[in-house]
Amino acid sequence: MAERPAAGEPRARGQAGLSNGPGRLILALYGVFAVGATSRAVYQLSTQFDEAPLAYVLSALAAVVYLFITAALARGGETARRLALVCITAELVGVLAIGTWTEVQPSEFPDQTVWSDYGRGYLFLPVILPVIGLWWLRRQPARERPAAPSPE
Repeated sequence: MAERPAAGEPRARGQAGLSNGPGRLILALYGVFAVGATSRAVYQLSTQFDEAPLAYVLSALAAVVYLFITAALARGGETARRLALVCITAELVGVLAIGTWTEVQPSEFPDQTVWSDYGRGYLFLPVILPVIGLWWLRRQPARERPAAPSPE
């Protein structure tokens, strides 16, 4: 996988990227979640914060994670791939932790978060998407750094 070409430099035909092939659908889904979670969190934090502060702050955290993942997948390149791996792993851990927390202590969550009940309100996509995203990123070959010239 090659780094994104410099400004003005055309992308090589057939060049693999994080947002090519199935990656386009993954990028689109993360983009939708980034916009949806961000707008929901902004609205809830600004108008309803007193009703469920924990839920709304966790929704905002989910939004930030989705924004980072979307940007990394759109950017492409090895550094972005690594960032996406870290963020998607954090997303999966967050969905599992918050999903479990909302099942064990529902009284702590008077309102839903994106990750409540493992994303039940979002057709469980919040728990399915990171699994697919990690699978996709693992399929993308890591770009190896060029070997340093040997001193002779």
